[in-house]
Amino acid sequence: MNKELQELVDGFNQVAVASVADAVDKVCGQRGYMDTPIKPRINDKRLCGPAATVLESATDEFVPPQHALDLIDEAEPGSVIVISIDGGQPDVAVWGGLMTAGAVANGHAGAVLDGGVRDLTEIRRDYGFPVYARDVSPGTTLGRFRTVASQVPVRVGGILVHPGDIMVGDVDGVVVVPRAMAAEVLAAAREIDERELEQARLIMAEKSLRKGLAKYGRI
Repeated sequence: MNKELQELVDGFNQVAVASVADAVDKVCGQRGYMDTPIKPRINDKRLCGPAATVLESATDEFVPPQHALDLIDEAEPGSVIVISIDGGQPDVAVWGGLMTAGAVANGHAGAVLDGGVRDLTEIRRDYGFPVYARDVSPGTTLGRFRTVASQVPVRVGGILVHPGDIMVGDVDGVVVVPRAMAAEVLAAAREIDERELEQARLIMAEKSLRKGLAKYGRI
């Protein structure tokens, strides 16, 4: 990861995810937060890093998720593996214990899935790796989905994700920050955090929510 990108990732790790969501609304003029079912399924660990994307589509072939397996080994350390599914039923696991082992071995920051995750006990016990997924399922993709491409734009949780976009997530949910506007979004998110901190202090000092809202106009 180059210095500029690392500084952005470090910066986004220090601001509230809700502030990032508001900053994307303001700077990009569009929603950046994913559908609410996309949430942490392993633990409450924060997730932050550039997206490395995989597209899967429905099939009845029994084939391994080769693009995903290759990307786990080939993506730059610190990446967030983002898997989208096109067609078919989403309640199957597109991620499990062995893929987690590969991601941890390669130093990745987490996974965001528009499908399910399985092997939760193994992942929690052995890796503590953050996985944000639409659901949990014991079902395999074999005979149901196949990977068709990697490092292409994909739609996950209702949001278009390009390779390199910065993924930021915690228990509030996942936000996608367009890479080209990341610096501006980060600056806006920092400003939001600072104003909210000042506002919270005023509310506590004055024992009045109304006074805080009147001065800062933020809720």
